[in-house]
Amino acid sequence: MKLIADLHTHTIASGHAYSTINEMVLGAKKNGIKILGMTDHGPCMPRGPHIYHFANLKIIPKEIDGVKILRGVEANITDINGTLDLPVEILARLDIVLVGFHTGTGYESGSKEDNTRAMINAIKNPLVDIVVHPGNPEYQVDIKRVIMAAKEENVLLELNNSSHLSRPGSKESCIEIAQLAKEVGLKVVLGTDAHYSARVGTFDKALEIVKEAQLEEDDILNTSLDKVEEFIRRKSEVKRQIKDSYNV
Repeated sequence: MKLIADLHTHTIASGHAYSTINEMVLGAKKNGIKILGMTDHGPCMPRGPHIYHFANLKIIPKEIDGVKILRGVEANITDINGTLDLPVEILARLDIVLVGFHTGTGYESGSKEDNTRAMINAIKNPLVDIVVHPGNPEYQVDIKRVIMAAKEENVLLELNNSSHLSRPGSKESCIEIAQLAKEVGLKVVLGTDAHYSARVGTFDKALEIVKEAQLEEDDILNTSLDKVEEFIRRKSEVKRQIKDSYNV
């Protein structure tokens, strides 16, 4: 199975990653990635980028050395209301908005019900595109309710290639997410969560989940340039309307 886009990666701006955006592009080209999501952590991440980093992303070219760049964020869900750590007027300027739970960023792991409410409330934000590593066992959620909310709001759920290192114990939940998403017709997206250039486009562990869940290419967004570009185009229309309302 060929993956042509990696929509979840980090540069040195995240504070705990190790490559520049130009180095990430070189890694993308080496591994056949045509679209690269530059999605550094939101400002609530300890030692993460300042809000100015995201306000200034417009200076990053939309294409570098033949690789299309999506200028975005991996925003932190900071409370049970699904609040994110960037204001609407900045989120609306970005090409792609990923959201997820991270320790030390405001919302600490609660009950399964609280985690579910927080995640669904974030999904209901019209600026959100993808929920990252939803199978994290540290933040257990009601997977079926999350999937149904994501389907209703046209938000994708990620199968995260780095969870086997960063979030051990995720695999079974990720398989369940993949299987239930397939049942209801919700596409998933594979993300490397690469923090180093050589890891861009390396989906080995996520592809193991794909195989065990018996997913096919049509079940996965980033197996096709057309699917990725159409998803981004539809979501960008929503962002444009919100951006216009803020006159930014």
